[in-house]
Formats: sequence, C-alpha cells, structure tokens
Amino acid sequence: MTVFLIAALTADGFIARDPTHTPMSWTSKEDKQFFTQRTKEARVVVMGLNTYKTIGKPLPGRQNIVYAPPGTLLEGVQITQDDPKTLISKLSGEGFQEVAICGGATIYTMFMEAGVIDKLYLTLEPILFGSGIHLFNKELQVNLKLESTKNLSETTVLLEYSVQK
Repeated sequence: MTVFLIAALTADGFIARDPTHTPMSWTSKEDKQFFTQRTKEARVVVMGLNTYKTIGKPLPGRQNIVYAPPGTLLEGVQITQDDPKTLISKLSGEGFQEVAICGGATIYTMFMEAGVIDKLYLTLEPILFGSGIHLFNKELQVNLKLESTKNLSETTVLLEYSVQK
C-alpha cells in the first residue's frame, strides 16, 4: 500500500488563505489536471470536512472518505473517525493499492504523524498569499528525498518526494 499526500502550495508555502478558501480558485489548470489524474489512479481520496466543503461534492471516479463527526451525513462519501493506521489497513483489506491524502492541514498532519505517508506530491504555484494555512498545523521532523521535479507549465512545478522512514 502506498499512501501519498497531494497538495498545491503557494510560492510562500500556503495551501489556502483560510479554511473556506478553495484551491480551485487559485491553482493552475495543469495542477488540477495532475490532481485529477493522480487521484483517479489511486481510486480513493481521504480529506477532512473543511476540505470537502470547499470542493462541495464528491470527487467523481474515486471513493471519497471524509473525516467528520459521527452522525454527519454527506451523500456519496464515506464518513470516518478511524485513526490513520486503521483506515489504511481497512483500505488495504478492500484491495486498494494506493490512497491519496487530500487535506487539509489537520488531515495532512494526522497522517504524517502516524507515519503512514510514503510520498508527497507538491505543486508549487507562482502566487504569494503572505499569510494563510500551512501544509501542516504543528511542528514535525520528517526527512524527505527528492525523487523528481517536473514543470507542469512554464510557471508551475511539481515536486515528488519520498518520506525517509
């Protein structure tokens, strides 16, 4: 099972201005295309409730799993409160080979702290926010190895890292 984090970042390192700010409003079409292709390959996406609300609907062609309080009803998605290791184990048991962790910062942090992230796909977009929401919401010490860089366009760069365990 490969678990990867996928995110778009501003050049100054933010994933959003605030919890209601959607990447759909500021990322490039090339980032959106990469996100769609890569998450469809994984076949399952995991996100928090705020991230789901910024998207507003389930992502088609993928099993959508949303971390939300018990009793939350969202059509077309699976709600969970499982810890990351339990969720990954369940998904592996269901035959999934990959899982895309799609945000936001709380979910990224939770999965990174659990030690289940194998790869990071980070798209750097040529925009500055000055302040906002960081990729992670607490201090971490994780060593990464740069596996590849790819220009998605003249101004957008995709970085692929592996987590050194």
